[in-house]
Amino acid sequence: MASPIPNTYRAGPDESGHFGIFGGRFVAETLMPLILEVEAAYKAAKTDPAFKAEFDYYLKHYVGRPSPLYFAERLTAHFGGAKLYFKRDELNHTGAHKINNCLGQALVAKRMGKTEIIAETGAGQHGVATATVCALFGMKCKVFMGAEDIERQQPNVERMRLLGAEVVPVTSGTSTLKDAMNEALRYWVAKAETHFYIIGTVAGPHPYPAMVRDFQSVIGHETREQMMEAEGRLPDSLVACIGGGSNAIGLFHPFLDDSSVKMYGVEAAGHGIESGKHAASLTGGRPGVLHGNRTYLLQNEDGQITDAHSISAGLDYPGIGPEHSWLHEMGRVNYVSATDEEALDAFKLCAQMEGIIPALEPSHALAYVGKLAPTLPKDHLLVMNLCGRGDKDLAAVLKHLKARGKL
Repeated sequence: MASPIPNTYRAGPDESGHFGIFGGRFVAETLMPLILEVEAAYKAAKTDPAFKAEFDYYLKHYVGRPSPLYFAERLTAHFGGAKLYFKRDELNHTGAHKINNCLGQALVAKRMGKTEIIAETGAGQHGVATATVCALFGMKCKVFMGAEDIERQQPNVERMRLLGAEVVPVTSGTSTLKDAMNEALRYWVAKAETHFYIIGTVAGPHPYPAMVRDFQSVIGHETREQMMEAEGRLPDSLVACIGGGSNAIGLFHPFLDDSSVKMYGVEAAGHGIESGKHAASLTGGRPGVLHGNRTYLLQNEDGQITDAHSISAGLDYPGIGPEHSWLHEMGRVNYVSATDEEALDAFKLCAQMEGIIPALEPSHALAYVGKLAPTLPKDHLLVMNLCGRGDKDLAAVLKHLKARGKL
């Protein structure tokens, strides 16, 4: 029997951290007391006006919010359909949306009296943002990063080290984001008394998926106000890339109860869904448990987690946040995909038509916009979250474009 339609899509999770059958808290017994401590600290912070005032202060004066809502006029003309706006979170301090969440979690850690921070990172943007807030607040910082991603994202590795963080190479598995998160969780179990774990996406044990979503929802709240100012009405469609899904839920969540607003989450299809070499957990996966929560995962027939593949290190993860899994099964958000090749073409297109070099992650979203926008009327308002800038990807992208004769 189909699940009943809820009165609101914004009330979750429940007290045990579930969005329908997804989410929850699957952690080692030794970690449970700290998880409960984090939950209590976050609950107290959420209702404390002083916490909100401090968070808002740093968002405005340190991060540089609100980020602009920009009308992409040349791409709109190129696609020949919907009016395309970019929510420009790549203009935040550190160059991506990740700083919103890191700032919020660091402030929670401060309230808990924690001075040592650990994190995992894939593309390095979350690692850089974590290292940045640790420098800001005088905290020790250790970032776990797959050896493969260290190779792909060298500029961000150097930025983290300059900011004072210790970057720990992880060589297990495929040496990518999943393995970095495994290692960070293992380390945290041993150091739970003294360390706070800043998780970078809307995954992990409760309360992390909800806490990260709440900090990232500033993206959607600003978009609502800015679109009302620019056009006098809400957007018709929202598009964002999906790895774990933090930038997407940040954009989507404030609009979930607006039935007129369609939403599209774009997963990384890698070499194509049919090839098996992709990172599209919803399109090509099924429910299971990983990293402390139940969600859609890439698995083999025996339930073992299979390797993800994406040209984008930030999307190269075999799972997705549990709230996205729930929204997928409820049918509220449409989850689609874009391949490596399509993302590379979109990367180049955005640079040459708007003078903006996007990260590979939002290039996947733009690739789907290129399919969607031409099918829509010219008065249709479409917002895409440009969640990261592409400096970190230049070396890898130029190599691929040259090899394909596209540059």
